[in-house]
Amino acid sequence: MMLPAWYERMNRRERLLSWIVAGAVIALLNVVIWSWLFGALGRARAQLAERRATRAEQAVYVKERSLWENRDQWLRQHQPWLKNAADASTLLDELKQVAGKYNILIENPAIGAGETTPNHQTVFASIETKSPWPPLVHFLYDVQQPEAFVVFESVNLAIDGADPTMMRCKLKIARWFAPAQRKKG
Repeated sequence: MMLPAWYERMNRRERLLSWIVAGAVIALLNVVIWSWLFGALGRARAQLAERRATRAEQAVYVKERSLWENRDQWLRQHQPWLKNAADASTLLDELKQVAGKYNILIENPAIGAGETTPNHQTVFASIETKSPWPPLVHFLYDVQQPEAFVVFESVNLAIDGADPTMMRCKLKIARWFAPAQRKKG
């Protein structure tokens, strides 16, 4: 066997050192390659798990298709249309009426137009209330009925500092109307 000239010129310590360096380079290269392979394997497993979850979700949607079609049909038939900006004041009037039913004090009422999404348009009323706990619960229950399309966007509830038997509540209440781009009928 013929050894290269440069290898024959090395003494024993240099040869040992060159083998150590070559071994370290090969080991480092192996670590990089195996690390990449195991990373690719991990990413592939994560993608597989994600696809299986998506597939299971889609299977549920396919299985419950008639339910969702019935819900969509119900929404199309019952969701009100936003005719003009006065609908926001109508919401506030309804809130005042329900609050009056339970002797709930409404403070700082404000109305406005909310967001528009592909699924709904909103108008909102912001109010602050002061009442005992049981009437407030009844008020919240009566306001948010499925047929009313009313949503509590934010609720901040606290005990009144002056009277611990009273609750103070800041509410942003929105009514969801049918989206403008959806065809009537």
